[in-house]
Formats: sequence, structure tokens, C-alpha cells
Amino acid sequence: MTSGADWQGQVGRSWAALYPQTDRSLSGLTARLLERIATLAGEAILDIGCGAGELTLAVARTRPRARIVGVDVSPELIEVAQARADRHGNVEFVVADAASWPGDGVEPELLISRHGMMFFDDPLRAFAHLRAIAAPGANLVFSCFRAVRENRWAADIAELLKLPPPPAHAPGPFAFADPQRVEALLAEAGWSEIDCEPVDFAFVAGAGPDPLDDAVSFFHRIGPAATVLAALEEPRRGQAEAALRRWVEANCDGDLVAFAAAAWIVSARN
Repeated sequence: MTSGADWQGQVGRSWAALYPQTDRSLSGLTARLLERIATLAGEAILDIGCGAGELTLAVARTRPRARIVGVDVSPELIEVAQARADRHGNVEFVVADAASWPGDGVEPELLISRHGMMFFDDPLRAFAHLRAIAAPGANLVFSCFRAVRENRWAADIAELLKLPPPPAHAPGPFAFADPQRVEALLAEAGWSEIDCEPVDFAFVAGAGPDPLDDAVSFFHRIGPAATVLAALEEPRRGQAEAALRRWVEANCDGDLVAFAAAAWIVSARN
């Protein structure tokens, strides 16, 4: 389970330090999400759980007259996003929890998120709040992972490190894996025209001249393996690290380490 408090701590710091790699890991999904966003109108835009700002800035480049606000609970990620946005005068980044952020004079016409929605402690309350601050007729579109079994990188790591399954619906990467639950939560919060579109993409863990070391380093810092490895003591830690390296090496293809990944692109209307 990954909570908002984790993002304000070590998880947020790790993602801020490795934002080029985390953006790369989701690049195939980002492209599909941007295609979906491009079909929707809106000049006042809110990016929920914006992280280091990849999606926010991509949208800003295509909508120079829009006012775009990125919100995230991690100060470190917002600091990185602000540094990346120095040439985008129409973008603002705020350290805040989107589940309670008051809007600060912004009435979003389009609400977007790349994998930032699954960490709400109370998703029903969060969806209701976001609808309350959104403009009438506003569109919501966000991505989230499908089931663990459909995301080979996560399923393999869970098996390799003997991870127990997360509590049902607990905040974390797979909290919104069940589309019927997501649809029910959104509907109860007052959203309509709800749709969950399945999207498959390549989860890129390593690339470049030494993709093996790149991927091993990535999994040491990002995702479920990082937490487990940090908590292990020798000799179990060394054994687990060796097993992780063998698994990565088995999935190295030339200058790339990538895994099959599966997500939903969820859309709804206020």
C-alpha cells in the first residue's frame, strides 16, 4: 500500500530524484492519455497528482492560452516540476492534496491525471470534491493500472519477492484495478458519462548503453521491490538482489528492458 503520506516522504523523494526514468517508464501510456485529452475542450485545467509535471507541461505546450495548475502532495516533486516549467508562463504548480484543494480561484473545465488518482485515502470524497470545484460540464480523464496479473512487471516482482497481495482497494498503484468499482465511485460522487478504456503499453525499466544496470537501479529505488529490499537484512537482501538482477537480465532485449503493462483510461463528465 502506498499512501499520501508516503508521497510526502521517501516515495516522493525517490520519484523526484529519478523523474526522467519514471516518465520514461510510462511514456507509452502518456502518449495514449494525451491523445484522449486532445479530444476534450478546456482552457482552465487541473492536473491531479501531477508529480514532476510531465503531463502538465505536455498539455501546456499544446494549449498556450490555457491556465493549467498541477497539484501534488510531494514538495520535492513540485520543486522539480517548477524547475521544468520555467518557460511556461501559463503553468502553476502547487503543493496540496487535490482531495481538499479549494481551487484558489480556478474552476477547472478539464481535470486530468496520469496515475495520480489511486492514492486517495477516501476516493469517494475526493471524486465528490473534485466535481464540486469543477465547472459545469467539465471533463475528467485519468489513467490507472489494471489488475496486477495484467502488469507483468508487478506480477513477477510479487512472485520473486513473495509479496503478499495488497489489501483490497487500499490506496496504491492497483487501487482502481476494478473498473466496476471506479465507475460506481464516480457515479456516487455525481459524475456521469463514465467510461473505462483498456490500454496496453510497454513499461520501460531500463534503456541505453547499460540497460541491465539501469533497470536494476530503477527497481531498487522505485516500486514495490524498493520497499522490500530496503527492509531486508543480509544475507536475505543479497539473495533477493541477485534474484532481481537475474530476472531483469532475462528480460533484457538489446538496449531495452521493458515489460507488458496494462492500464485504464477513465473518463467522466460533470
